Amino acid sequence: MTWNVNGLRAMLGKGELNRVWSEKPDALCLQEIKVRPDQLTEEQQVFTGYESVWNPAERAGYSGVATFLRTPALDVVKGINEPRFDVEGRVIQTLHPGFRLFNVYFPSGQRGKERVDYKLDFYSHLLDLCDALHAKGEAIIITGDFNTAHQPIDLRYPNQNKKTSGFLPEERAWIQKFLDHGFVDVFRYLYPEKVQYTWWTYRLNARQRGIGWRLDYFLASQALVPRVREVTIHDDIIGSDHCPVSLVLE
Repeated sequence: MTWNVNGLRAMLGKGELNRVWSEKPDALCLQEIKVRPDQLTEEQQVFTGYESVWNPAERAGYSGVATFLRTPALDVVKGINEPRFDVEGRVIQTLHPGFRLFNVYFPSGQRGKERVDYKLDFYSHLLDLCDALHAKGEAIIITGDFNTAHQPIDLRYPNQNKKTSGFLPEERAWIQKFLDHGFVDVFRYLYPEKVQYTWWTYRLNARQRGIGWRLDYFLASQALVPRVREVTIHDDIIGSDHCPVSLVLE
């Protein structure tokens, strides 16, 4: 399961994380945790029974990812070996029998051109890494908040957002480039015409009005696609401006 929680401490206070734990996921990937583990109180340490892997940002209260595993990983790598990205705590890689799992919080480009360029460079660096892993014969699952809607079906108002970061042509092109380099968007593979979103602005009652974007994905190497049984967008689970998404592999 993947979920951008938009602040882990706030999420723990709302109790919505309990609904995710009740699903008993083998792996739970959280993004935008905005906390270091030593900042959690004893009551907030609810991750018993799981191996916890944390990669918070150096800047306090910003970004950060955490992965929780029912079975410990064969190997753990934090970041993508590029300091200007890794200081923001955006990636955890965990190795499992048959695949490598990337928990990723992709940058947002909402703060202007400099951050759009940073975001595009991040996509490029991650794809280079994945290309090298594919060349070695590894199978990969990338999950998390991609901060980009790939196709017009992935947001309510595509025409009005063509110049908005998150649906810029150059951002969408990078999602396509991952697909052209051996990955499959498994939700769209299973449901080519299904309209369902994973993020809604807090403004204007967007969630209640069905005005959303699909920003949270599972991209899987083509070799893993025969093992995919289901991808579910849990848009009934609230507590964040994003909702969880789950992948079932055989």
